[in-house]
Amino acid sequence: MQEAWLQLRCPACSADWEERVSDLSAPETQFVCDDCGTERPLSEFMRTARDLEVLQEFTDG
Repeated sequence: MQEAWLQLRCPACSADWEERVSDLSAPETQFVCDDCGTERPLSEFMRTARDLEVLQEFTDG
């Protein structure tokens, strides 16, 4: 089975990175940007709507 990777972007500093979906929590969980320290719900860090959909599929199951 292939691992799913999601693209994230900090809404405050615009830093971009990828994370394995298996390493992430539910979309409403608080998440902190390693670059600037901004803390917001993980869903706000999803770079695209599709990234959010994939995260929801993995955490709802």
